[in-house]
Amino acid sequence: MQLGVYSFGDRHPDPGTGEQVTVADALRQSLERIRLADELGLGFYGLGEHHLPAYSVSSPGTVLAAAASVTEHITLSSAVTVLSTEDPVRVYQQFTTLDQLSRGRAELLAGRGSFTESFPLFGASLEDYDELFEEKLALLLRLDREDPITWSGRFRAPLEDAHVYPRPYRGRLRVSVGTGGNPESSIRAGLLGLPVVYAVIGGEPERFAPLVDLYRRAGEAGGQDGLEVTMSAIGLIARRSQDAKEAFYPYWLETMRYGARARGWSVPSRADYDAWTRDANSIFAGSPEEVAERLVSVGRLVGADRYAMQMDWSGVPHRLVMEAIELLGTEVMPLVEKELGTPARGAGAAS
Repeated sequence: MQLGVYSFGDRHPDPGTGEQVTVADALRQSLERIRLADELGLGFYGLGEHHLPAYSVSSPGTVLAAAASVTEHITLSSAVTVLSTEDPVRVYQQFTTLDQLSRGRAELLAGRGSFTESFPLFGASLEDYDELFEEKLALLLRLDREDPITWSGRFRAPLEDAHVYPRPYRGRLRVSVGTGGNPESSIRAGLLGLPVVYAVIGGEPERFAPLVDLYRRAGEAGGQDGLEVTMSAIGLIARRSQDAKEAFYPYWLETMRYGARARGWSVPSRADYDAWTRDANSIFAGSPEEVAERLVSVGRLVGADRYAMQMDWSGVPHRLVMEAIELLGTEVMPLVEKELGTPARGAGAAS
């Protein structure tokens, strides 16, 4: 099972000091983290797209292109690209350019996004929420498989015998689908034979096992080979378990408060947090041994091919994130590989 890191480039004001990292510094820190992950032999690093002031990454492909210049092996992925409000032709060109720059290490993770701010920003209607994603994903996949392409649809101008350049480094671009737990998304990804990424931001990850089973059964029904599952977790790694739990708590709480304001969530209590972090049950905050044990148990249950850690929620300080990535690569990864085997490294082997 391959291990990696996801990030949204969080730059929320620090809950203790009120200070906020500048966009320039947040982007610099992202590149330092990706470079470290590559040096440690982690398999992939993903950057998510947001169009809000508390995040530094609105154009993942741009930041990942910069990361391509300072890395050699790691897969560079969006996490996610909000495909519903993108032009599939243009986003395909951005990621095939990244693929060429990185010599085949690009991954485009397509999804609907966890927020909807991109819809009014780019003139899309939420009334077309499902139809936009369906049509644009279908076009994206055809762009990858057909050259030239003739196509027409509802949401962009038609294409007539069009060539789209550049083409991917190895002939095909790695395209994955992200989902927060929608059964229809699992079925769609399976039928299309696309890798699926499950965004787990709350609750026990074991609850995703039926969705993974649904994905695999859909793939079998569609005659698809090479189905691949990526699981994700939020948390933090420190040498002492309680240090990780205490360090992560104020930033996790800030995210919960942010979500409560934006979506009407109720803010969980400290007792809830303590229960969810006990033995890294739902929030993977703990020691390397504790986190490795959880990664192995869930990975084995769902047959995960990859597992991603998201450790910078609400702007966890850069020093703590770097230490956590270091521990993920030097201590967690060997423990996981001992139990589940040594995976191939990088996009070239995974594609």
